[in-house]
Amino acid sequence: MTAYWISTYNEILDPAKMAAYAEIAGPVLTEAGGTYLARDQSAHTWEDAREGRVVIIRFDSVEQAVEAHDSPAYQAALAALDGGVRREVRIVPGVE
Repeated sequence: MTAYWISTYNEILDPAKMAAYAEIAGPVLTEAGGTYLARDQSAHTWEDAREGRVVIIRFDSVEQAVEAHDSPAYQAALAALDGGVRREVRIVPGVE
């Protein structure tokens, strides 16, 4: 079942750390089978949502997304990020 990795950025504390993370994470997640569907600032928000950056990546399965997250290569990206942002990351199964 398809899965979606959804990252919502609440605050960017260090743009240089975020750039270093993105340079590593983008290729790592693509090579792990992810396809970027959205990667930008929110176009509109409603209810209690904060404006900010949102990233949505499609994977073939929840397991594939979790393996990508837990991989040594992605962990290196997280080390580069080193607290440079406040965000929420979740993996959500798709509807089939």
